[in-house]
Amino acid sequence: MQLPPKVTIRAFERLSEIGASAEGKALRIAVEGGGCSGFQYEIKLDEPAADDLVLEGQGERVVVDSVSLPFLSNAVIDFSEELIGARFVIENPNATSSCGCGTSFSM
Repeated sequence: MQLPPKVTIRAFERLSEIGASAEGKALRIAVEGGGCSGFQYEIKLDEPAADDLVLEGQGERVVVDSVSLPFLSNAVIDFSEELIGARFVIENPNATSSCGCGTSFSM
């Protein structure tokens, strides 16, 4: 059974801080071929498309296209703020390995 990804409150709060919904945008999480481990995440602000899965919280939206969805089954989308920087991160239980940057993974 394929479970949709989950989005943390911290991720929705960050989207609110940057005013994503006020600009009519959502956080797009996509999986593409490439990167140092075979697949890579593309994370950007974008307009939702008709076939996107839309995850909503606190007036903000995170969207995942139908092709990327199987790769993100039961993943957790979060926002991390550390000394080295702040970024959206994905904890993906489907990934068998990932690179040090956290944006590339293999299955």
